[in-house]
Amino acid sequence: MERKLKLGLPKGSLEEATYNLFKKAGFKITAASRSYYPSVDDEELEVILFRPQEMSRYVEDGIIDAGLTGYDWILENDSDIVIVTDLAYSKQTTRPVRWVLAVHNDSKAKSVQDLQGKKIVTELVNATKRYLKKNHVQADVEFSWGATEAKPPRLADAIVEATETGSSLRANNLRIIDTVLTSTTKLIANKKSFSDVWKKEKLENIALLLQGAMAAEEKVGLKMNVPEKKLDMILKILPAMKNPTIAPLSQPGWYDVDTIIDEKTVRILIPKLKKAGASGIIEYPLNKVID
Repeated sequence: MERKLKLGLPKGSLEEATYNLFKKAGFKITAASRSYYPSVDDEELEVILFRPQEMSRYVEDGIIDAGLTGYDWILENDSDIVIVTDLAYSKQTTRPVRWVLAVHNDSKAKSVQDLQGKKIVTELVNATKRYLKKNHVQADVEFSWGATEAKPPRLADAIVEATETGSSLRANNLRIIDTVLTSTTKLIANKKSFSDVWKKEKLENIALLLQGAMAAEEKVGLKMNVPEKKLDMILKILPAMKNPTIAPLSQPGWYDVDTIIDEKTVRILIPKLKKAGASGIIEYPLNKVID
């Protein structure tokens, strides 16, 4: 009997980054511009697009077996699901998304306590109410249908809004006075689906490949030819995840050295390696790094 895992992927701002991550993990997903049912080159998968805000509810209700959504929306919906793995990616960066409490630059408020009795607008209503309760502040929390950054100071005293870099807040003359919560993308599963042996194994395999693709995001491979008399010096220069792979070349007295390093260090290392005696240095991209 044909087995299929119904997987929800986020529609909207996170969509392109998700497709790119899955491509690195080995899954080719093709979506028409207005379709909510992309095709995938895995006969055991059925992919459906949902808004991240709704994903955890559909997973909890068993409409889909699993999905990718932010931890923020899991908390907002108070969803009873299984978190399979954490995937620290977002639409622009690999940093967690922060939901921040922000006010207009002209506001006198310096902390959440200064918003007692004030009006706060946000898309994250329930989480904001829990945050205010924790800080013993009573305020009017109103759902925002969009353009939240434009509402202070005329339509609201403060906002709770998601940010990756803070640039949009600064552009709208807003300043952050506190962080309400931080959120990363999660691969989540329906509890009943995760108790199914086949579906659990399928999900765990997908999680492994996605984590491998994530680990490769800021890594590159580096290989080079090294004369035997310079080998010890080269190895002292190279940082490595474990130990570099060293193999003798057909030419006596020479070795091939292959390692994985942080991409940001390459521009510093290559001149040092060249100066120390390495030659034929090749940098190459990675799709997955799995320990």
